[in-house]
Amino acid sequence: VQLQAFGGGLVQAGGSLRLSCAASGRTFNSYVMGWFRQAPGREREFVAAISWSGGSTYYAKSVKGRFTISRDNAKNTVYLQMNSLKPEDTAVYYCGSDSRPRTTYTGPTYYGASLYKYWGQGTQVTVSS
Repeated sequence: VQLQAFGGGLVQAGGSLRLSCAASGRTFNSYVMGWFRQAPGREREFVAAISWSGGSTYYAKSVKGRFTISRDNAKNTVYLQMNSLKPEDTAVYYCGSDSRPRTTYTGPTYYGASLYKYWGQGTQVTVSS
């Protein structure tokens, strides 16, 4: 399984970016996909997740209403649309995937990094004030 995240960059506060995570090596549409981020000196934190069916999405409180996660199964890609960006959104963003096909979990499970067994290499997002 390979995940490749891209789309990061430098943007001014209030701006937007769309991150993409392309998956290969297995049936993409059977697995949960999530986004996490890690700022310098801080632990990796949950940002957003989408169920394998795409029917449920989950967001951290800090990004809810500003970020949107979606998936395009035909393109084996998950997206994170980030609007109204703030300097505190500056971090390396990672996409991850679980390892159990077509599995639905209880809500809190989606927020934990331990669910995600495969990770992409990360893409830097920098928001200037």
